[in-house]
Amino acid sequence: MKTAWQMIKVFVLFTSCTLLFYYSLVWFYREYENYHRYNEPQGSAVKVSTAESVSTDWVERLIFFYRDGE
Repeated sequence: MKTAWQMIKVFVLFTSCTLLFYYSLVWFYREYENYHRYNEPQGSAVKVSTAESVSTDWVERLIFFYRDGE
């Protein structure tokens, strides 16, 4: 009887933690579902990067990739 009671407590604890995790994921999804990260910025936004000349030399392009990460 004591072992069955322990198993029931573990099952209830596992089920409650699983439900808490599931509903927290649902809440995060609903929170960020309407978040439009690709909208144009509001206010006085300034373009930061400048366009460099496009090089066809693969060595220069590789060095550019390692240097700037693009």
